[in-house]
Amino acid sequence: MPQFLLSVWHDGAYDVDFSTPDAQRMIAQVGAFNADLQAAGAWLFAGGLQPASTAAVARSTDGEATIADGPYAPCPEQMGGFWIIEVADLDAAREWAKRGAAACEGPVEVRPLQG
Repeated sequence: MPQFLLSVWHDGAYDVDFSTPDAQRMIAQVGAFNADLQAAGAWLFAGGLQPASTAAVARSTDGEATIADGPYAPCPEQMGGFWIIEVADLDAAREWAKRGAAACEGPVEVRPLQG
């Protein structure tokens, strides 16, 4: 079966205070979504990400590798987490993405993994 990346995106700075009622609601919603993915046998792996400000980028030029602090692409949006799922087809992955977007209350991008 094909595998897909469902990536969660956030507008602006992503620095969530997880103690707020809104954050606690979303945590519960995402937990329920995760449980549904697992029950359906679609779950392979998932993870939340620290803010883009914690990123570093490695580059290789002419055989010389360097690393620099900061995100690869500075932009107002940033990925906040992801799921790797295994489902029958793109249509099924899109349905899961819609449910993930509802749970996260934000955009979820769907991309097939290379086979």
